[in-house]
Amino acid sequence: MLLGYAAIGAGAVSMIGLHMAAGLDPLHTVISEYAFEPDGWLLPTSLTLFAVGATAFAVLLARRGEDRKAALLVGVWGLCMLLVGAFPTDRPGVPLSMSGGIHRYAAFAAFLAMPVAGLILARRHEGRPYARAVKALSLASLGVLVLVVVPYVVRMLGLEPAGVPTGAIQRLVVVSEVAVLAMLGLVLGSGPVRGRGRPVPAAGGAAGTVPRQRTGAFGDDRHAVRVEEFV
Repeated sequence: MLLGYAAIGAGAVSMIGLHMAAGLDPLHTVISEYAFEPDGWLLPTSLTLFAVGATAFAVLLARRGEDRKAALLVGVWGLCMLLVGAFPTDRPGVPLSMSGGIHRYAAFAAFLAMPVAGLILARRHEGRPYARAVKALSLASLGVLVLVVVPYVVRMLGLEPAGVPTGAIQRLVVVSEVAVLAMLGLVLGSGPVRGRGRPVPAAGGAAGTVPRQRTGAFGDDRHAVRVEEFV
């Protein structure tokens, strides 16, 4: 779990450093375009570190058995982060290439996988202190994800989305999803959910058995033996 948090923290530091070094407009410049800056190598570095953190948490979730669906989605998120970092987007105004297509659809898959994983875990661990926060962050991420498609719809209508703060919307999605990923540590630290699908053993013996009762050294057991001797 420490590896996961260390990787997430290092990835966040790399991402913040990239924003500070590039000095681009965060409201209208999407994160992917930072790869074309002199310090653009920080972008795949940050995404790779996020992927390492997600993989570490996914492995721990899978080992618990009960959270395998969420573990799979978190693992998918980590894989998509690797693809987003390995295949850069296209420069503005350039037709969509294979690299740009992989980058775009891997990012969308990642944006969808993490909030779903968060909702699964929040439902399974309902009632625990952090469950509401995980659910709220996951729902917020899905809500902002809907806004991400707005610029594409505007372009389909033949308009230019100059007034849409695409960069700000994308950053809201990324921040909320990384926050959900970080809160998975609380899930891992809480232990497995108990009392789901396990029979409760009867008092004094195994499940479904009735304990033998004794009344004393010469009680019921002694009479039972004598009856058997005459049968």
